[in-house]
Amino acid sequence: MSERHIHMAGSVVERHIIRGGETSERDVFEYVVLRVVPRVERGERINAGVLLYCRAKAFVAARTHLDEARLLALDPQADVAGVRAALRAVEGVCAGGAPAGQAAGDDPGRRFRWLIAPRSAVLQPGPVHTGLTADPAAEAERLLELLVR
Repeated sequence: MSERHIHMAGSVVERHIIRGGETSERDVFEYVVLRVVPRVERGERINAGVLLYCRAKAFVAARTHLDEARLLALDPQADVAGVRAALRAVEGVCAGGAPAGQAAGDDPGRRFRWLIAPRSAVLQPGPVHTGLTADPAAEAERLLELLVR
């Protein structure tokens, strides 16, 4: 259960009711794990990053880490440079501006939705999960450590 408050600047802040009327200053966020699938036909994969979006903070970011040894264990012929380039491209789209290319003018939510669209490629997003956080950037780092490294 949550309450929405609109501040004078137009930003939306959600206060989530925890129990007995207590509120939390944490915001809802969504995230996916970025998976590398070197041979799509085999379906084997390793986690190589997280993509996190927090609407209340207009925040979207990718944190990545490629374990080259694990990737090459799945496919000794894997295109490591290509995978690194794909991960950098995701980070660029999240950052916005010139590195985002055509997505530069899109809002963070639209960039997130585009990046999590299912695709049959070497870099694939996992299912969307949700949580609460007071610091989306720190949460992205925490999830990277927990789910990828």
